[in-house]
Amino acid sequence: MAVKTIIHDTLFLKQKAEHAIKEDYQVAIDLRDTLIAKRESAAGLAANMIGINKKIIAFYMGDLPIVLINPRIIAKSGRYSVQEGCLSLCGLRKTVRYQTIIVEYQNLNFKFQKQSFSGFIAETIQHEVDHCAGILI
Repeated sequence: MAVKTIIHDTLFLKQKAEHAIKEDYQVAIDLRDTLIAKRESAAGLAANMIGINKKIIAFYMGDLPIVLINPRIIAKSGRYSVQEGCLSLCGLRKTVRYQTIIVEYQNLNFKFQKQSFSGFIAETIQHEVDHCAGILI
């Protein structure tokens, strides 16, 4: 298990992440392992939060840690306002999220998938996809 340090450098975190390729597989595993180690404080993580500027996110679906590679939100509905925290930032901040989203992504085998998510899982994915785009709450 390779648990990485969480990055707090906002200049680094504001950079747009690069497309992940098969050679980035270990980054995805390290991100998942770090999420597992931070279970008590993190619902999700993006690769830039562990210092790797690639489009890879990890989050929990129930007790199962899930990794999405090159995630892209292609549809969203049910706009609402919420306050969120972030492991890389202090305090809570207001933001807008959507209740239901559809995401295109690659799984850990780099196979393309499309899936609908809703509720807190959708909120977490949106937060981490924002990280990939260099957007901080």
